[in-house]
Amino acid sequence: MATAVSTPRKASAGKPGGGRRRGAGHRNYLGGLAGWIWLAIIIVPIYWIVITSFKEQSEYFRTNPLALPENPTFAAYQQVIESNIARYFLNSVIVTLGSVVPAVLMSFMASFAIVRGGGKFLKSVNAIFLMGLAIPLQATIIPVYLIIIRLELYDTLIALILPSIAFAIPLTVLLLSNFVRDVPNELFESMRLDGSSEWGTMWRLAFPLTRPAIVTVSIYNALQVWNGFLLPLVLTQSPDLRVLPLALWTFQGQYTVNIPAVLAAVVLSTLPILVLYVVGRRQLIAGLTAGFSK
Repeated sequence: MATAVSTPRKASAGKPGGGRRRGAGHRNYLGGLAGWIWLAIIIVPIYWIVITSFKEQSEYFRTNPLALPENPTFAAYQQVIESNIARYFLNSVIVTLGSVVPAVLMSFMASFAIVRGGGKFLKSVNAIFLMGLAIPLQATIIPVYLIIIRLELYDTLIALILPSIAFAIPLTVLLLSNFVRDVPNELFESMRLDGSSEWGTMWRLAFPLTRPAIVTVSIYNALQVWNGFLLPLVLTQSPDLRVLPLALWTFQGQYTVNIPAVLAAVVLSTLPILVLYVVGRRQLIAGLTAGFSK
């Protein structure tokens, strides 16, 4: 009895995987060139600020602006430190922490109530928060100034903290609501079957799973408050209550010709932001890993 021997069929060139993939080794040289150009646009000003802060005033006007300092000196930094910048730094830390921590906590609880709750009241509250995104700070600075005057809080750090909290809540609620909404409903049901209350579910389940979003909005709001200039300019007057952005403006007026001193103040005020970014980046990666592991 003859048996039929089947021969393997060759993969046709027209089918996927039958031939060599075209463009597999193609490189986007134009995109790479654009990336290097954009990197140079960002790096060159930062490089100029750092090297100029280590120059003397005479060397700055005498040499190439992009040349390394011939005799690096910390005279500009010493001059800035002696100008009470430590007090300005402490004021900025107090205002930033006093604004970001309450804003993020209140926004998280409001987001949990909006997502997990029901009824027309919570929907109307969410609509009010969304309306807050359409109101810029510059359009409300006069009403805020009048309210602060009536509350007798003018020329205090609380006058900077309260408006900062109010303007940070709308966007924070919007972002955190989306993350809380992405938490699987089965996890909430499981917590409820285990006898957990809504308060316990919020802090033991929703809070750990939304930690990446919490870290993200915390860093964003901290940068906004730390770099804020309009509120400190309008709501404070005493030199002892200046924050770093307002102090830099003062340095620029005090050392109009002394460019290295001004740039040294810029470097010192930027260092905390860089540290916050590095720490927040690590926490963000750790939060994402913890969220996926659950």
